Amino acid sequence: MGMARLKTKAMTNPSLIALWAEGRTRFTKLLEIVQETDLSKKNGDSPNSAGFLIRHIAEVELLFAKNVFGLAEVKIVAKTLIAGKDTGEWTDLAELREIAAYAAEMLEKAIFLQENWDQVIETKEFGKKTKAEALGRITTHTAYHAGQLALVLKYGK
Repeated sequence: MGMARLKTKAMTNPSLIALWAEGRTRFTKLLEIVQETDLSKKNGDSPNSAGFLIRHIAEVELLFAKNVFGLAEVKIVAKTLIAGKDTGEWTDLAELREIAAYAAEMLEKAIFLQENWDQVIETKEFGKKTKAEALGRITTHTAYHAGQLALVLKYGK
């Protein structure tokens, strides 16, 4: 990568990383306070436990880093998507925090490495989107489920 291209990237992508990272605080602040005893809690008749939501957020961030933004080094087995439902196995807080940290690291790297935010990508999950739109999609996906997680932590049993 030439120095001029790196400079251009360095001017754009840190702003996008800051936007994504700020949006992700809705999730990371909850990760700081969640207790292992919270992980099996659900809110009312909701099918998803706190542990499932944490794992799902991390998995989808990793899938975006790998499949949408092209970061080939990402290692991910999307267990929540494969199961299609909460299996009750997401009860190891250290493991969940570890995958969430890994997801943050990989997605940040993937965002940093992007060169053309207007490039259109197509996935079976959401059709055709520009990379910029995809960044909006993953940012709001995390925030959406973080809101659910907040409700589970506050009201769940």
